[in-house]
Amino acid sequence: MELNFVHKPSGHCENGVVSNLLRFYGVEMSEAMVFGLGSGLFFSHMPFYKMHGMAITSFRPLPGDIFSRVVKLLGIKMKRFKFRDKEKAMDKLDELLMKGFPVGMLVGVYHLPYFPKEYRFHFNAHNICVIGKEEDQYIVSDPVVVDKCRLSSNELKLVRFASGTYPPKGRMYYISDFKGIKPVNESMVRKAILKNCNRMLKIPLPMFGVEGIRYLAKRMRKWVSFFGEKKAALNLAQVIRMLEEIGTGGAGFRFMYAAFLQEASVMINEPRLNRLSAELTAIGDQWRDFSYNAARLFKKRDAEVATYDQLADKLMVIADREEKLFRELEKVIRDAR
Repeated sequence: MELNFVHKPSGHCENGVVSNLLRFYGVEMSEAMVFGLGSGLFFSHMPFYKMHGMAITSFRPLPGDIFSRVVKLLGIKMKRFKFRDKEKAMDKLDELLMKGFPVGMLVGVYHLPYFPKEYRFHFNAHNICVIGKEEDQYIVSDPVVVDKCRLSSNELKLVRFASGTYPPKGRMYYISDFKGIKPVNESMVRKAILKNCNRMLKIPLPMFGVEGIRYLAKRMRKWVSFFGEKKAALNLAQVIRMLEEIGTGGAGFRFMYAAFLQEASVMINEPRLNRLSAELTAIGDQWRDFSYNAARLFKKRDAEVATYDQLADKLMVIADREEKLFRELEKVIRDAR
């Protein structure tokens, strides 16, 4: 049994699952619009929260937040589950599939057999959608893979209950009621943009939003003296991994939100958003430049690589540009009401 589900690849797993789920129910929405309505652009550097023994740097909100915000704006009802018992988790999945519901879920990347070995690492916040079952094989729509995939029951259990940081614990979600859906309108777009501005500018803790970028820069200057050369390099590698390998990372998310601002400029008839879209694209290029130079320092490619202080300087410039952009974006949206 396989649902009539259109698998469409995307740049980021959660956006892709949400977009594909909405399409299943007859709503066409671009990945950029999903990301924007979900207020998905973010930054955090959390030394108190570790992955592989090193501080986590994240360019996205918590897994599931984008989906929750989008369905809330659209007036769609959803249900979430998490489990302790693996068999109960699989039984519930089978029940929902038999009722005709495609089911999104969080899984660990490391044991996904269809991922190339070089892309497998212990990251437990990857989103996929299960869209059918034939005998012991589950049919999977993974939006970062070109074609539909298959996992055996044991393989799916393994990734649903992966161990490590942020274990998925069988988490899954689905759209339970689509009757009250509202079309995307100006109010939704404005509300989502203001929420994203608030998250980047006004969280009163130094490790989040634009202040979080500055916080990382300040800590980076002290890494060598505090950790020593080897561990400083490992911390830098952790930042690079979050930038370039997990989801679409820093630059990719900036490019995606820039695309959302272009769509939003038409929807709310606000051409000033096109200029801000271009500015955010340029900021994305700066994140790419930071990542490139950080990788050269980590790999010690030559004698002229950037220092940790120089990388921190790049982050401070990015933080200043992002703060200016989000303050202007907030003003544009509030003035245009």
